[in-house]
Amino acid sequence: MDEDIEKILNRKYREMMDQILREDERGLVEELVFDVTDYDFQEKVLRKSFSKPVIVDFWAPWCGPCRILSPAIERAVEQFGGKVLLAKLNVDENPVTASKYGIMSIPTVIMFRDGRPVDHFIGAMPEPMIIEWIKRNL
Repeated sequence: MDEDIEKILNRKYREMMDQILREDERGLVEELVFDVTDYDFQEKVLRKSFSKPVIVDFWAPWCGPCRILSPAIERAVEQFGGKVLLAKLNVDENPVTASKYGIMSIPTVIMFRDGRPVDHFIGAMPEPMIIEWIKRNL
């Protein structure tokens, strides 16, 4: 019985990792969804945004709308097959970056391109609306 459970867990883990990781045009493995902090925001968001848009989801674990938005925005980003990335920044643990971008309400979602914010929305949105927002900003 334990062996069966372990097989199921391993399979589910592989499926989850396959959803998160995609191969980019250079054959390198790139995370589509990743966590970001005050310390690596410059590298993981601003620098990467010169090669492809990076969406930043400013959230907190206690935020109900954040928990609603998170799976919808992750699924939406996956549908673009690596044309856009999603960084998740916990505002409670990373107040410097949240303050720098004037985050007053969460969830707040900002798309960065060429090292600058290009558009944003505040609050939970249904997946189809998120997809349209991404399309409009690509």
